[in-house]
Amino acid sequence: MSLSHIPEGYHSVTPSLTARDARAALDFYSRALGAEVLYTLDEPSGKVAHGEFVIGNSRIMISDEYPDFGAIQPEIGKGATFMIYVADVDAAYAQAVKEGGTGKQEPTDMFWGDRIARIFDPYGYRWTLATRKREVSVDEMKEAMKSWGQES
Repeated sequence: MSLSHIPEGYHSVTPSLTARDARAALDFYSRALGAEVLYTLDEPSGKVAHGEFVIGNSRIMISDEYPDFGAIQPEIGKGATFMIYVADVDAAYAQAVKEGGTGKQEPTDMFWGDRIARIFDPYGYRWTLATRKREVSVDEMKEAMKSWGQES
């Protein structure tokens, strides 16, 4: 059996987050987004050098800040955006806001077939929560896009 260039449990792209307090971020992601913390590698000082957690079937890495290496927590709402498919977007949004996420868009049905909601987490990252409600073809999305945003 040959060794895969991608370790088991990983995908080709694996995001890596930076937080001023990675341990608190892991707690937030567990409570608010249902993350399962896999492990942390801690310095003797207690600083999280590296940690990994999963949401659904996706693995995400995290560390405390290391400014000398350019690892700095982004300002609120200015970090990357992540999209999570969940079974019930309304319940997921309510849970994320209850646990300290800032609601930016309440659950809304979208023309591309998803019901989505958006939050900012306390660590600078944006999260779009989504539930697929119906299948929509690319042609249908392109047609709907022509009038998107014109309704008042």
